[in-house]
Amino acid sequence: MPIYLKSIGFSIVLIGVLEGVAEAVAGFSKGYFGKLSDGMGRRVPFVQLGYSLSAISKPMMAFFFTPIWIFFARTIDRFGKGIRTGARDAILSDEATPETKGKIFGFHRSMDTLGAVLGPTLALIYLYFYPANYKTLFFIAFIPGVLAIIASFLLKEKKQVQTKAMNKVGFFSFLNYWKESPPLYRKVVIGLLVFTLFNSSDVFLLLKAKQSGLSDTWVIGIYIFYNLIYALTSFPLGILADKIGLKKIFIIGLIMFSIAYLGMANAKGLTMLIIIFLVYGIYAAATEGISKAWISNITDSKDTATAIGTFTGFQSICTMIASSFAGFLWYQYGAAVTFIITGIMTLLVVVYFSFIVEAVKTK
Repeated sequence: MPIYLKSIGFSIVLIGVLEGVAEAVAGFSKGYFGKLSDGMGRRVPFVQLGYSLSAISKPMMAFFFTPIWIFFARTIDRFGKGIRTGARDAILSDEATPETKGKIFGFHRSMDTLGAVLGPTLALIYLYFYPANYKTLFFIAFIPGVLAIIASFLLKEKKQVQTKAMNKVGFFSFLNYWKESPPLYRKVVIGLLVFTLFNSSDVFLLLKAKQSGLSDTWVIGIYIFYNLIYALTSFPLGILADKIGLKKIFIIGLIMFSIAYLGMANAKGLTMLIIIFLVYGIYAAATEGISKAWISNITDSKDTATAIGTFTGFQSICTMIASSFAGFLWYQYGAAVTFIITGIMTLLVVVYFSFIVEAVKTK
């Protein structure tokens, strides 16, 4: 996406603004549509609409090149993600028991990330034979989008029990859930959001890999390798989390993250970078799906979409702040300081989860 945008005249600043606006839209809409899904007692329509908007946005990127149109198309894509996220995760939670949440969410992350491996790989192969032919690539990307929409119509709506009358849901009404939510939910989410405030975009890892001497091809290749490790380990780690506890696996994941970032501060050579991205892939597998499984286990089932939507909404905003902060640190003090500070702060979050939230029951 950044390469394509640069090819049609977007500056780095404009690309940053575009991604920031798109993520903000996705972030706030996750909470709103999560609460709306819980209030209506419906899941499937949100999933169908969400995937439809994201699919439609792909060919839209190829029609016009004006900044306003690109902003609109990209925002539609992220808006679709915001609509479907809470409802989709609630469906996953409803299909699981407290003893199988890690397995279910781990399997989802494995399949989702496998797509993140196959998609860029196929795109690279296509661009190798047809360099810079991005327009056709966006039309091709519409095909799996349509297949996803068709697959969503195979979903059966599970009847939800509405315990209260459906009131009008304001766009920011999901924020009220923070006050109503269980104390354990707030403790866990506070820890997750503090970690997110220091967990900047993966772009910084790739920039450091590039600085360490890797070619563009190797940088893309090592990112695909990271996603492959993520995909292969999410499901088994989810199964393990159900056996030994979601919190334990999540903490192990944070430690892996800290090791990867501290190692990245002085990363040199291909072998060391491969090891770091291997560890980073295990971190992602041990935290992404596990955090949602954990949240769904400590909240009422009728509020699952709201609880996850509220968390992921705040998470999107914190991610934007984290990337801006990391960019500032990198500019002022260099890459090494950026990675060291992130690694140390993550260890403090590990301490928080290990001792302050020790009363949280995850099984």
